Amino acid sequence: MQNTERVKSERPESAFEGEVVWSPLKSVWFISNLFVALFIAPFVFSFSAFVVFIFLTAVTLCLGHSLGMHRLLIHRSYECPKWMEYLFVYLGVLVGMAGPIGMLLQHDLRDWAQRQKKCHDFLLHGSNIVKDGWWQLNCDLKLKYPPEFTIEDEVSNNSFYLFIERYWLLQQIVIAIPLYLLGGIP
Repeated sequence: MQNTERVKSERPESAFEGEVVWSPLKSVWFISNLFVALFIAPFVFSFSAFVVFIFLTAVTLCLGHSLGMHRLLIHRSYECPKWMEYLFVYLGVLVGMAGPIGMLLQHDLRDWAQRQKKCHDFLLHGSNIVKDGWWQLNCDLKLKYPPEFTIEDEVSNNSFYLFIERYWLLQQIVIAIPLYLLGGIP
């Protein structure tokens, strides 16, 4: 059985035996964002707000999620000053998917499970697009025999990462308030 650095299990069934369960907080978070995007945003649209949206989306997805969370925190593909690491990872938290430790765990679990002989459809994205989408945005996978995670101390004992992990949802307010004060509802 293959193991990654952070994920280990001696049970072959640990990658597929489990159940998908509804996650109320996750579901409310993503459904409320979808509701706002579909039923409120079109009525308060402005070109300047759209430009701010494009800019912030590019910054948070490219610098935050891709460079910060994925390439730097998860894969350690490059080195940079600590202040830049914190900035990029923080921008990744603003994407609104999870905190840094939650992203690391979910990414490594998925990669590990997909390398096993058998993998749960939740981690494989092996169902139809509607079911997979519902699961990813509204549910969690509770494995019967979850693998063991070992996160390096520089992340698991880092006060900055622990703080934004605990309060990652509230970090959206940090950017929402100044945007509202500068541009109003749009």
